[in-house]
Amino acid sequence: MPNIFFVKFILVFIGFYGLILFLNLYILMNKILPNTFRQCFLFVASFLSVISGFSQSNDLYCKQVDDIARLEMRAAERKMMAQYLKKTAADLIDVVYYRCDWNIDPAVAQISGTVTSYFTAKSTINQITFDLKSNMVVDKVFQGGWELSFTHVDDKITINLPETLRPTMLDSVTIKYSGTPISSGFGSFVKTTHEGVPVIWTLSEPYGAMDWWPCKNGLDDKVDSIDIYITCPKAYKGISNGIRQSETFSTNGTETRTTHWKHRYPMVSYLVCLAVTNYVEFNDSVKLGNKQLPMQTFCYPESYDLFRNNTQSTLDAMLLFHYTFGDYPFIKEKYGHTQFSWGGGEEHQTNSFVINPGESLCAHELAHQWFGDKITCGSWVDIWLNEGFATHLASMFMENKYPDSATVWRKNEINRITDDPTGSVKVDDTTNVNRIFSYRLSYLKGSHLLYMLRFKLGTEMFLKAARAYQNDEDVAHGFAKTADLKRVFEKTSGVALDSFLRQWYEGQGHPSYDVQWSQIGNTTVRIQMNQTTSHSSVPFFEMPVALKFKNGSQEKTIVVDCKTNGQVFTEQIGFIADTVLIDPEFWLISRNNKSTKQDLVAPNTLNLLVFPNPFEASVTVQIQNFNSPFVDVIIYNMVGQTVFAKQYDLYQGHGYFQIPSSTWASGKYWLKTINQDGTENVISLLKK
Repeated sequence: MPNIFFVKFILVFIGFYGLILFLNLYILMNKILPNTFRQCFLFVASFLSVISGFSQSNDLYCKQVDDIARLEMRAAERKMMAQYLKKTAADLIDVVYYRCDWNIDPAVAQISGTVTSYFTAKSTINQITFDLKSNMVVDKVFQGGWELSFTHVDDKITINLPETLRPTMLDSVTIKYSGTPISSGFGSFVKTTHEGVPVIWTLSEPYGAMDWWPCKNGLDDKVDSIDIYITCPKAYKGISNGIRQSETFSTNGTETRTTHWKHRYPMVSYLVCLAVTNYVEFNDSVKLGNKQLPMQTFCYPESYDLFRNNTQSTLDAMLLFHYTFGDYPFIKEKYGHTQFSWGGGEEHQTNSFVINPGESLCAHELAHQWFGDKITCGSWVDIWLNEGFATHLASMFMENKYPDSATVWRKNEINRITDDPTGSVKVDDTTNVNRIFSYRLSYLKGSHLLYMLRFKLGTEMFLKAARAYQNDEDVAHGFAKTADLKRVFEKTSGVALDSFLRQWYEGQGHPSYDVQWSQIGNTTVRIQMNQTTSHSSVPFFEMPVALKFKNGSQEKTIVVDCKTNGQVFTEQIGFIADTVLIDPEFWLISRNNKSTKQDLVAPNTLNLLVFPNPFEASVTVQIQNFNSPFVDVIIYNMVGQTVFAKQYDLYQGHGYFQIPSSTWASGKYWLKTINQDGTENVISLLKK
């Protein structure tokens, strides 16, 4: 019989040089098709997993390869890897791959298993750190079958590496652990029941991933790919992210089911999920361009009909978002729903957990696949980039489906936002989970910030900028902060957004508009826009404001761009109005608005105002307090020739007219008005 050490050495040797051969092939392919990185790395990771599984099949901690051979081979491996994997990150390491093997029985609030992490060094290091709550038990940490020393203190696993790693070096460690997670946030790891049947599910946002598995828990790193294996009693199903690869069954004292899930897109730790219970499943699909995207649903048996009858709404939302904001971000895999028992939803990547298939809830969680999953807020300060966008897209879907209810929903949301005169979209306390996920501020006010941005830019430009944001190489499948959104939207639209975001994102409160207006003649109104604010952080909100003028049979909406308090506008509406509505479609965050119609009072003793004077392309005539239903306006040049003559109707003795003059020669002119009783007024004018 051959020496067992020699056989294992040969197997490892063949595996290693097979890996080197594959990496050379990868480099060639990466130069030709750079987007194939994750698929290539998946193969590498799967290969390593197979080798690891083989070596552990008889003895998980095989130590029969001597130290010198092992160290030489690992040094050669890292030297080769350093040529191929060059990434950047804010931390000491960049995690590129996880393999998670978890054992779950939903009847017991525990988890056990191993997590293998592949990572590249960002600087010269001899220690690495992963996040895991201190109440969890770390049994061993090993590398290539060799145990490593570590400490597990203050929710940190600090692992001592056998060799110093230099920047770009690839390495891996496996953490074997178990325990009863302490649930945090909204329920990072929950054991409960449905209809008496046990269920375990996770909801790790914002800080709870480390409650139940060792990972990098921050908003600075996305793993490039992940394989998840969930082993549970055979009566249950284990659900996670990505595509289900296989289900295997075994009898090892008890009958178990092991489900393998794989996901090959970048993903932040809090979006990694699991759920285990007696799920029933059904499948749908939706055609997105040339792709038939699978839609997979796992629900409690008692909820099957409810989910089955309401899935079409999510497919409709998928079509709307895909064609409005760009391709579904994980189009090579699938989208799905998994039912859980928390009173809402969580946008786990490719697999949203929802309590029920409500239209708005499901549209919201689906929208997160673009805004929150593909592009994730780079700080909890900027959670509105996740929640504000998802709320806004859900509103777009509902308004598209139920257009007659759109203004009612917007009005109700504004009322909710302005119930409190304080509060900014920008999160001012990221230690407070309820502040991060304030429904009033992060969700509704964040959404209405986007309504106002749409109103300011126009919907077409807004959507163009949103698509550009989705495709921006600095944030796509990565992280973004408000400054990134500002950069992309300004570049796309050409509109500066400094003051807008300073007031509406950083500032607190909202404006109240006091519109004082007067009818000037039969077609013109004079408007004075006054404003008070609910919080001193913003003395004045600069925004365009829609005003709808109407009477019993006519109406017209105009937009005035308010830059200063008390600003005056003169606008042509084409009829005599009796009412004005402020922001009639509820685009703006405001409260306690009022409008007052006033009798026009001359600002001085003159009843005839002509401006500008001197004039160029046009001259404006304003008549006040004429005791006449009409007026004749005649303009003469210096030699007495009539260059303009027209009779205008007056409204209660008032009128406002613009006279084009671009074709007139430069020089002196006289303007004469003649009212009904023959009274004349004459003013001299100068054309530049």
